[in-house]
Amino acid sequence: MIIGVPKEIKNNENRVAATPSGVKELVKHGHTVYVQHTAGEGSGFSDAEYEAAGATILPTIEDVYGIAEMIIKVKEPIEPEYKLVKKGQLLFTYFHFASDFELTEAMLKSGATCIAYETVRDRQGTLPLLIPMSEVAGRMSIQEGARFLEKPQGGKGILLGGVPGVKPAKVLILGAGVVGRNAAMMAAGLGCDVTITDISLPTLRHLNEVMPANVKTLYSSQHNIEQELPTTDLVIGSVLIPGAKAPKLVTPEMVKLLPKGSVMVDVAIDQGGCFATSHPTTHTDPVYEVDGVVHYAVANIPGAVPFTSTLALTNATLPYALRLADMGWKDACKADAGLAQGVNIVDGKVTFEGVSKAWDLPYTPLDLN
Repeated sequence: MIIGVPKEIKNNENRVAATPSGVKELVKHGHTVYVQHTAGEGSGFSDAEYEAAGATILPTIEDVYGIAEMIIKVKEPIEPEYKLVKKGQLLFTYFHFASDFELTEAMLKSGATCIAYETVRDRQGTLPLLIPMSEVAGRMSIQEGARFLEKPQGGKGILLGGVPGVKPAKVLILGAGVVGRNAAMMAAGLGCDVTITDISLPTLRHLNEVMPANVKTLYSSQHNIEQELPTTDLVIGSVLIPGAKAPKLVTPEMVKLLPKGSVMVDVAIDQGGCFATSHPTTHTDPVYEVDGVVHYAVANIPGAVPFTSTLALTNATLPYALRLADMGWKDACKADAGLAQGVNIVDGKVTFEGVSKAWDLPYTPLDLN
């Protein structure tokens, strides 16, 4: 198969979809790999390393899309890329269709096959291609929250861990999935007073057993969240319904309950956000204020640490990319029902129910014959 690795063009997206090591594996399997000039530079990989691994370097993004049968990316195509996607082309990347109608419409019109990292499942029912970036985003949410709690950044001027004689910050984490658990571990390690919420009692019981003593669990309800907000310094939104829009757990009225200078980090912004007052931001302009509360809603948080993120992501995606290239997407999906759940759009039809519900579009069950 002819595989293309374009350079990411989303704001401050420095990750790349394949490392030189991954390219070497694809070439070893008999595939031809084209990498766009400087695609790996932001993650610390030079064109020379890709060439040494067996790739051919192409000068422009148009060249890569024009020649490839399968495009592997990190983030969804953005508007300048829409016209480059060809009918019958296979795109393998994060899409998050449920949060972006224009992207959904563009990919439907393109006639391409779109396999979304974020809805692929493994035999245990987990999300193996989302987990690595959720781990990074969860840990970074505390890092970014700490930064924007600083007074020069617009925050209330509080140190997350406190010091002897001064209480640590209070951190409220909404959602105890991969993002939430990693955020809780980071916040706990800094010495924060952490509360993590979820609607799954088995999950809360497990966290109660394994988390440090400064992490408390709380059943997630509007009332319980409202009770916590007036004394909270940092809120992490980490709710996920795979492939569907995130529920709005914090209303505009609830934001007003937070003390001025508090910080809200919406990690769920890729799926529309779980704060009603959220809208996507970028690493260049990451925050804004609503009612005196700092909102951080960067849609590609792991892009800020591309070396770590690229290695973590490609460790997970490479086996799937190899399978798709070796077998073709239909046979690969026949052999792996979890991979088949990643197929969101095929030849102008929505094949993932969460996307059809998000935009009230016709749903067509996936046909692998």
